[in-house]
Amino acid sequence: MSITLDQAQKIVAAALEHGTHEGFNPLTVAVLDPGGVLVALGRQDGSGNLRPDIAVAKAWGVLGMGMTNRAIAARAADSPEFFTSVATLAGGRILSVPGGVFVRDADGRLLGAVGVTGDVSLNDEAAALAGIAAAGLTAETGAEA
Repeated sequence: MSITLDQAQKIVAAALEHGTHEGFNPLTVAVLDPGGVLVALGRQDGSGNLRPDIAVAKAWGVLGMGMTNRAIAARAADSPEFFTSVATLAGGRILSVPGGVFVRDADGRLLGAVGVTGDVSLNDEAAALAGIAAAGLTAETGAEA
């Protein structure tokens, strides 16, 4: 099972709207399917040219490692050499900061991940959560535990 284009587009639109409403810096939002393939991307005017790559990396990293950004950050802190090696293997598509969020259905099945970048990491994550909620799906950040 995978996130649909319609769901992904709703996530992008709602996440960007949340950022605008909250006065965040211009955001970029990427939605990936469980295999790490880009389904939808939105970049607000004024969001930097690296932001699409960063948004994808936030989402791709959680999918690739099978763990939340918070768990990745803990691993990176405990073993910087491991994180550096994984980042190299991933071609730089892994980050250890909030803003990459798993997307699940009501039964807990993985549908994909969302990556948001442009503001401070916790604001990026808040925009991702708003987008996922607006699509009627469930987010997993690691903060729930």
